[in-house]
Amino acid sequence: MRKVLFLLLSASVVFSSTGLCQKVKKADVAGSFYPRDSKELDQTVSSFLEAAPKAPVSGEILGIISPHAGYIFSGSVAGYGFKALKNEDFDVIVLLGPSHKYLFSGVSIYPSGSFQTPLGNLPVDGDIAKKLSLLECVSLEEKYFSGEHSLEVQLPFLFKTFGPIKIVPIVFGDITYDQMGELVSALVKLSKEKKIAIIASSDLSHFHKYNDAKKIDVDTIELIGAQDAQTLWRQRSYAGGRACGLVPIVTLLRYVNAKGGEIKILKYANSGDVSSEKNKVVGYLSALACAKMEDNMDEYSLSDNEKQILINIARTTLQAHLRGKKIPKFESITGNITQKRGAFVTLNKDGQLRGCIGRIVADIPLYEVISKQAIDAALNDSRFPRVTFEELEDIEIEISVLTPFTKVKDIEEIKVGKHGLMIRKGFSSGLLLPQVPIEWGWEREAFLEHTCQKAGLPPTAYKSSDADLYKFSAIVFGENDSE
Repeated sequence: MRKVLFLLLSASVVFSSTGLCQKVKKADVAGSFYPRDSKELDQTVSSFLEAAPKAPVSGEILGIISPHAGYIFSGSVAGYGFKALKNEDFDVIVLLGPSHKYLFSGVSIYPSGSFQTPLGNLPVDGDIAKKLSLLECVSLEEKYFSGEHSLEVQLPFLFKTFGPIKIVPIVFGDITYDQMGELVSALVKLSKEKKIAIIASSDLSHFHKYNDAKKIDVDTIELIGAQDAQTLWRQRSYAGGRACGLVPIVTLLRYVNAKGGEIKILKYANSGDVSSEKNKVVGYLSALACAKMEDNMDEYSLSDNEKQILINIARTTLQAHLRGKKIPKFESITGNITQKRGAFVTLNKDGQLRGCIGRIVADIPLYEVISKQAIDAALNDSRFPRVTFEELEDIEIEISVLTPFTKVKDIEEIKVGKHGLMIRKGFSSGLLLPQVPIEWGWEREAFLEHTCQKAGLPPTAYKSSDADLYKFSAIVFGENDSE
């Protein structure tokens, strides 16, 4: 990659190696969203990157979703995504952000020059900006970037991760789905000429109570993880509740889908996790987009010992919690159960279901999922009264570890006994695990109908054009299996 050296002459003007005057866009939110002092900023960003675990990367990285709040609130979440980018080699970073200050049609790209950060300046790839400006929906308007924090807060992380890498800053105004498609096609074409990474800048829900925010955000994250760009777009009127950068997120999802890639959820939190304010919180997500590796449960397996550990964690958690005792810390955990996976915990009593709740979003280690969902299955399944400590000895625990979700294009793909199903239609959703149709003797059509009914929908809702079906597989095991 050819590097250009810049000599800083003033706060707004530099000269490139060609001798041409180039404008520097000043850092508008330094000192408010993040530290202005370069040493303090360097230490702050470094601490977030060091604290974040290295994400398992299965293929070529395509981009990330990253939050854009003040670093005190969202910096630790942002560290997850940029940690995943570290040590990668890109020619240019494409930044996608919402416009918080200006209303305009289409998208705007910053045309040339560089963006200032306290750590150093990042040069704009003017050639790419000019090529993309040939699209009818694109303008080259610098004013729309004035005071816009959604892209700026990503820049110190970028500089710390890559140094003065070239960037293409893009902010979204009012855009149609077709116009977005044209931009996505242009980015796909660009990716064949240069190695690019796309950063979609967005916070999630805004100013809901803590528990309400988590419910909204989990629903949004499930759609992101399923790469369901169309449903997110159809629900964009709900964008103020879902995500301020919903359009950049949908753009990234369409790009990833066009590239045959996949989304991995890295970290979710909200401002209430780092603040005493629980009544008006903002949600934050870090997610990784990379080239897709076929998910095969033969490649992800659990040993008999790992299965037994998970069963023991579920039972130990329930014993402690139902007695009003502190849940023990599960330490020295290693192996596949430390990977981030979605899972369900099912409780049966005398051969009858007594509770079943799971976590679809794969954003925390599996052993932690099992501990949390064991409690939810016992206490929060609205279909049943709460499990008591006295009946716990009669409870049998079953665990289902999930693969990522794949959208069903043809119902002939669904294999009863292998696949679980989830349906979404509007704001209704329902899920049934792979073992359910086997237990009840259902064939495919009955399985589909009962999945619809689980969502509170008519039995044939899966045939509707605005209904989305997803399939997944699972490793299923119980206490009797692992004894």
